[in-house]
Amino acid sequence: MPKKFIKRYMPDHEKIRNNKQLNKVFGTLLHDPNLLHLNRRSVSMAFFVGLFMAFVPLPSQMIMAAAVAIFIRCNLPISVGLVWVSNPITIPALFYFAYKVGAWILSTPEHDFNFELSWEWLGTELAAIWEPFLLGCAICGLFFGALGYVTIRLLWRLHIVNAIKERKKKRALKKSMK
Repeated sequence: MPKKFIKRYMPDHEKIRNNKQLNKVFGTLLHDPNLLHLNRRSVSMAFFVGLFMAFVPLPSQMIMAAAVAIFIRCNLPISVGLVWVSNPITIPALFYFAYKVGAWILSTPEHDFNFELSWEWLGTELAAIWEPFLLGCAICGLFFGALGYVTIRLLWRLHIVNAIKERKKKRALKKSMK
């Protein structure tokens, strides 16, 4: 199960609680044990937060994901880690897809543009496409966040059902051997 693998790399709750630098910055906000627990609710909500924040077109996605994870008390490392779905390699494709979704929803004609890495290009092109782009980012963020949430809940449930079936088989086998 990935839970055991992930637990190996999770920080120790006591180390975080006793870290003076973190306590100076965050106070008691990081003392909540749910921020590091791997349970169905915490992980599924972390997937929602991380995938939603991946579609936020701001450079502070990780900070916002951490703030939301602390506020709603879900797994902090998973929330922040999933933001990296939108990394420098994937972000052009994700944001172009979000723009196309927004243009389709608003029924606006798609704006043809050639990408240039400059502030001038960003200012002129973003002024022309901001409405469908931001709407598409919000819709894609909600959709993929919800998809991640539901998928984790279903996979977790499936794992539990299979574990219970295996336990019943082992008990039945032990009884038949007696």
